[in-house]
Amino acid sequence: MGIALAAGVVRGLLSDGHFSASPALAAETRTIAAAVIFTTCYLALAIGEIPGLSIDRAGVALVGAALMVAAGVLSPEDAYRAIDLDTITLLLGMMIVVASLRLSGFFAIATLWVVERTKRPWILLCAVTATSGVFSAFLVNDAICLVLAPLVLDLTRRMGRQPLPYLLAVAMASNVGSTATITGNPQNILIGGFSRIPYTTFAMTLGPVALAGLVMTAGLIALFHRGEFADGAHLSMRPPAQRVNRVLVARALLATAAMVGLFFAGQPPAKAAIVIGGFLLLTRRVKSIRVYNEIDWSLLLMFAGLFIIVDGARKALLTQDVLNAVAHLRLDQVPILSAVTAVLSNLVSNVPAVLVIRPFIENLPGHDVAWLTVAMASTLAGNFTILGSIANLIVVQKAAARGVRIGFWDYFRVGAPLTVLTLAIGTFRLWWW
Repeated sequence: MGIALAAGVVRGLLSDGHFSASPALAAETRTIAAAVIFTTCYLALAIGEIPGLSIDRAGVALVGAALMVAAGVLSPEDAYRAIDLDTITLLLGMMIVVASLRLSGFFAIATLWVVERTKRPWILLCAVTATSGVFSAFLVNDAICLVLAPLVLDLTRRMGRQPLPYLLAVAMASNVGSTATITGNPQNILIGGFSRIPYTTFAMTLGPVALAGLVMTAGLIALFHRGEFADGAHLSMRPPAQRVNRVLVARALLATAAMVGLFFAGQPPAKAAIVIGGFLLLTRRVKSIRVYNEIDWSLLLMFAGLFIIVDGARKALLTQDVLNAVAHLRLDQVPILSAVTAVLSNLVSNVPAVLVIRPFIENLPGHDVAWLTVAMASTLAGNFTILGSIANLIVVQKAAARGVRIGFWDYFRVGAPLTVLTLAIGTFRLWWW
């Protein structure tokens, strides 16, 4: 980043007339600055921090975006245009809807209803997997993990069961289930905006992959945690006290159903989500500030910064020679694109991976198939390690706060084979689509 700052200073001096330089030298300076900013930011995003500094991923993205402008890679106007407002709007609307459902008490009711009807550990695992997967298919998976992880942990403890396999089910099923739709996770929201693939087409294509993946999720967790499910114990528990506002539950459910219906009816997802979200704020029962406190503002900030960073790198670094070199990778072949996306997603995380790969997808002949492949692979790759997706980290952090440790190996021994198997199914599905 020091080189990038220096580049910005040099540009300022040049523009003020203190020094003179040829246009070629100025362009080369901007290219170097863009390369350094891009590389440094993506390393920091992959690690999750900058050693010695108290800055998170959102802060890294904001600083990187500011440096792209300071170094002259992008003008302020170009930076504004780089931000995909449809994506930001859709995410914001979805967060408001999920916040309304949670504050009303809906998730607590739904989880308890499911648990009360599961009398065996194996059935409880299937119920947790299905609940996490289905909710994540329509409501952003990160938000679902924020809600379900503490609920599932509390319920399994009340039943006298080991929480670990059920928490793994929350995280892994949220990743798998979110593959099914455009609104399942942040990277799919991005892809939906870039590709303009209809919501129904997206769901009909990747829904079967998600369904097969949920079955595998429950099966592999049960296989690797046989001791938890072999005793055939009869489950029982005393229902916990709940704070539920039934009027708000009904209102939030109706609004959610209307929003999903609008998605399938072909309405622009961003428009549907923000209109429904705005409607839900019109109430006397919940102060708006409580809803705002549930919104992940740092995620929205990170998205805005990433749009600018990637657009600056595209403008400065994506030469014809680079495009020609990437063309030799044969990304138009589904298996190759799936493998490249999965590897890249584990190196820099799935959202940055989608933004990086975007320029190379837009020129491919099978545009829709390519984007669906990226959506499938970037999402399912999130189950490979505990660091593979934000949803995983949310579950780990929520568990740690309540005294349950989910270690790297605890996750990897289930997540790695699950990732390989689900990627194989998804790749086969799209290869013959």
